[in-house]
Parts: sequence; C-alpha cells; structure tokens
Amino acid sequence: MAMTCDLVDVFCDGVLSGNPLAVVHGADDMSAEQMLALTQWLGFSETTFLLPPADAVADYRVRIFYPGGELPFAGHPTLGSCHAWLAAGGVPSRDGVVVQECGIGLVEVRAEQDNLAFKAPDLLRHEPLSEAERAKAVELTGIDEAALIEAIHVVNGPQWQLLRLRSAADVLAANPAAKAELGTDIGLAGPHETGAARDWELRAFFADTHGRFVEDPVTGSFNAGVAIHLFGEGLVEGAYRAGQGQKVGANGLVHCQRDAAGAIWVGGSCKTISQGGALAQV
Repeated sequence: MAMTCDLVDVFCDGVLSGNPLAVVHGADDMSAEQMLALTQWLGFSETTFLLPPADAVADYRVRIFYPGGELPFAGHPTLGSCHAWLAAGGVPSRDGVVVQECGIGLVEVRAEQDNLAFKAPDLLRHEPLSEAERAKAVELTGIDEAALIEAIHVVNGPQWQLLRLRSAADVLAANPAAKAELGTDIGLAGPHETGAARDWELRAFFADTHGRFVEDPVTGSFNAGVAIHLFGEGLVEGAYRAGQGQKVGANGLVHCQRDAAGAIWVGGSCKTISQGGALAQV
C-alpha cells in the first residue's frame, strides 16, 4: 500500500479553528524511529499512523506519536484518525461504531450527526495531587491560587493534572511559565456563566522536547479526563459543551455527554484539509 498523509482539523468550530493532525496511511513498513522523526519534523502536537489491527475486534490499529515519543492514547488523534480512516473508504465491522486499537486497548468511536465521539477510557489514576505537585502546577500554570478549587490527577495515557478553577475567566487569565520538564501535562478547567455559548472553558499545557511549556489548541484526552471527573462528582449532568484554544488563536468546541449506561462520550467536528498526499520513505 502506498504511504500517504492526510491533514485533519479536529474539534473545529469554523475554518481552521481546531487542532491539526497528520494521519499517515500505509505505515506498515515504518519503524518507530521513523514515525517519531516525521512527527518531530511536522511539529504538530501529534501525528498518527494507521495499521492493520492485531485484535480481531478492531477495525484498524493506530500508533500515536507526539514530538517526545509515543502515546498509548490521545483524544484528538483518535477522532482525526477515525475520520481519515472513514474518508479513505474504511467500513466498520459493527454498524455505526468504529473500534480503534491503540496502546491503551480498544476504543469505540461513533458518529453523532455531523460529529464523531469517542468513548472515554477509564482513568489510570484519579486522585488528588500531593501538596508538592499542587504547588508546582500552580507555579507552572500561573493561575491565581485563590481561584483554585481542586487539583486532581486525571491520567488516561497522558499524565494529566487537572486544576479546577472557580470560573472560565480565571482559566483565561492564567499566565503559564515558558519552560517545564518533559512529561509535564497540566490543564485548567472552569465554568462559564449560565447562558454562555459554552459551559466550560479549558486550557491544556505540555512540555515539548525543547523544554518549552506549550499550550495545546484543543485536547481530547484532557477533555475526557475532565468529563469523567465532572460527571463523577456530580458537577455536570447529561451533557455540556467545552471551549478551548482562545489564547492560541483556535476556536475548539468539544461535546461531552454521559449516556444512559453511564459511558462518557467526547466528540466534535472533524474536517479534512488535505487528503492523500504521497509520502516518500522517511
């Protein structure tokens, strides 16, 4: 199979408003080193590589890379990869549900009107930050500590730490540090006022391979961790809309809902920007 690359805008609410993703088809012969090299060269927060499934239940397998290495799971790469797989002619074995195989296991993705939504995987760690972790997270994100309601681990692949703030305004006012250690994943969440176009505002930061503390435009894995926590603590009911990306020129919109069985789904719009670009051997 020829190796090609699609560019997909994920969690967008308008033209070029979400988080960009590169999806490589036909990556069977690529080594992990080559996948990482291409990811670093492209410079997106993640790049994904579609492969035949190893599990008979799955429709496809994906490897997810960020510039610092490989991730077992990430949200916007899950939706963008599924979108690209379907656009390339992929047909799921179960009607209406795509089953993705990735490092964390099997993840279900379903179509909801014009959006795709993934079933949030269980959290691998969900407990309060230690006092030292909390202090470091406050320092790195530059929040007003008086606005901090709670600080929680919401790990689901990436090592997300959630700082829940009293308001969306407090989230947007945060002034993060320029540098952080590789492996640092911290996000903020705070509610908008009643009647606003979005219910919650999120920001997410990660350290890149150069030690820069980068703000991500729209982050599916962090939204999933936040949703599990908010629904689990009774802070939201039914469904809510989260905005993300204002401070970096994006206009991300994420739909989170809990179904009758208690499963949490994280969804948004995906748009193909470029499809089928041929790739030379990396």
